Amino acid sequence: MILLPALFAVMFLGMQAALYYHARTVAIAAAEEGARAAGAETAHEGTGVSAAAAFLAAAGGDDALQNATATADRTQTTATVTVRGFSLSVIPGWRPVVTQSASVTVERVTAP
Repeated sequence: MILLPALFAVMFLGMQAALYYHARTVAIAAAEEGARAAGAETAHEGTGVSAAAAFLAAAGGDDALQNATATADRTQTTATVTVRGFSLSVIPGWRPVVTQSASVTVERVTAP
């Protein structure tokens, strides 16, 4: 009697872990793509946000990471993009938050 509910609990927890891992992987890949775009010599913060959003759309949109948002910060030396959203959930009422950031050095011309 107790074995079947325990088996279902293990199956749902495994599925939830897989969904969270997938959302986290998509978020870090989008953040890296956005950071690379924002770190280009003539780019700006909006370039990084647009690149991250385009990556998220191509990766499945809300089916991969729900309500995803990307923000960027660019200084003279570093470009950082942060992607935040919610993982899909098989547990009703629970929406795990996923936040990933990536930073790159800004391309710039230097004297030899």
